Amino acid sequence: MTAAFSHGLVIGKFYPPHAGHHHLIDTAAERCAQVTVVVAASSVESIPLACRTAWLREAHPQPHVVIAPVVDDVEIDYDDPEIWSAHVEVFRHALALAYGSAPVIDAVFSSETYGPELARRFAAAHVGVDPARERFPVSGTRVREDPGAAWPWLRPAVRAYLARRVVVVGAESSGTTTLARALAACFAARGGVWAATRWVPEYGRTYCEEKLASARRAAKESGRPEPWLDDLRWDSGEFTVIAERQLAWEDAAARSGSPLLVCDTDALTTSLWHERYLGTVSGDVLQMHERARHDLWIHTSVEGVPFEQDGWRDGEHIRHGMDRRFRQELADRELPHVVVTGSPDDRLAAAVQAVDALLGAGWTFTRPLA
Repeated sequence: MTAAFSHGLVIGKFYPPHAGHHHLIDTAAERCAQVTVVVAASSVESIPLACRTAWLREAHPQPHVVIAPVVDDVEIDYDDPEIWSAHVEVFRHALALAYGSAPVIDAVFSSETYGPELARRFAAAHVGVDPARERFPVSGTRVREDPGAAWPWLRPAVRAYLARRVVVVGAESSGTTTLARALAACFAARGGVWAATRWVPEYGRTYCEEKLASARRAAKESGRPEPWLDDLRWDSGEFTVIAERQLAWEDAAARSGSPLLVCDTDALTTSLWHERYLGTVSGDVLQMHERARHDLWIHTSVEGVPFEQDGWRDGEHIRHGMDRRFRQELADRELPHVVVTGSPDDRLAAAVQAVDALLGAGWTFTRPLA
């Protein structure tokens, strides 16, 4: 099909991008030989420009669609011609950065009331796309006000960024996995957008099982006695791998889940096990903990929980010391956390209450320039 326009322009904050934005860009892509999407973010906004740019590039991989990021800290005043000119200068700068020189624009696609004036300033035709928001009743403002309510209109990458991530941590045989699974199931049972609530299992356990299986295969091939868990030797790089893959599992789950993701362990936990086995702190693993975007930690106390040896645990003599280390680290790092005790039902009730409080507080976005 012959394109109606040579070069279409879409401009927005995409704070964050939603289904309406994607419909706008796809419409332009269908009607233009070339499309440039200018992501104009101000420096006061709390979602990084790099994130928005990456999300749009993932959602719109068409070769004739170019995503052009730019910082636009000009105030908003649609009645001031000088401010209009300043914005257009920023947009032309973004186009010049993308192409080496500002290309000729012959169509501006927009769902906003300012679209016709923007098109006039580019000497281009204006193409309005669902200005009444009937096809996709969503806006950036609505998403920021209540991401949970707007969840169906968000792409996987945006969901992964916005999902509230709750980590269940604790010493061995303290019920972390039981609680993580039950907590996710409790919220999933609420239905609606929450039906997709997921929990992320502990990758370290999988890694340990694979490591032991590999050691046993090697021993069998060489005629040596079969090794056991205590015979395994660890190096620092393995803990880095465990933390990296745990976060990868987590990010993958967050892309397809609800506004809540429950995680059975995290990089902080991995750093404590590094300390336990190697006697030192792993800077690499702690950096991953500091970069991760977790919102709440639930510490499962060992008090009142009988120790169960499943063949993969260090033993009763270790877990009380590890329990104290968890409590100390959470407090010293001033991480938002609760300690749950009592029966499994009591622990679940306390965890649900803490998560409901987290979700009830809502999401925090800085206000865009106005």
